Amino acid sequence: MPLFHAQYKYLLMFSLFARKPILDKPSQDKIVASIQQAERNTSGEIRVYMEHHCSFMDPMDRAKEIFGKLKMAKTAARNAIIVYIALTDRQFALFGDVAIFEKAGGAEFWKSAADRLTGHLKMNEVADGVCNCIHELGTALAAHFPPDPAIKKNELPDEIVFGK
Repeated sequence: MPLFHAQYKYLLMFSLFARKPILDKPSQDKIVASIQQAERNTSGEIRVYMEHHCSFMDPMDRAKEIFGKLKMAKTAARNAIIVYIALTDRQFALFGDVAIFEKAGGAEFWKSAADRLTGHLKMNEVADGVCNCIHELGTALAAHFPPDPAIKKNELPDEIVFGK
């Protein structure tokens, strides 16, 4: 009996400290569907990376780091975008590869997209905000990088990547 009690106590302690998922399944599905819809009209790629904390690092630096780890610079047209969010720390960054950054309108476009995402996040509308941002980024990608039959249709996975 003591062994069972010890195991139960451990499981109880584990459940008390287990992290709540960053997003529920319906919100995840909604975001993935937004990515897939946006990518239907472009050769560009959009990824979403979410984690709780962006400790001791600027969110743009973290976005660039994740961009590299996910090998997003290896797209044929160098037109990938990452939407990085550290939800608990209330920080995010939008980072586009070299080709899309300038063609989308430079710093002004990215600041405008970030401002709109900020508005949604302040109202705790995470899924809606990310979906609207993906739509806006997808529209810019479609305008400058229409579908290209020479490029493999989906160069990067569409699912959300969750960090720590």
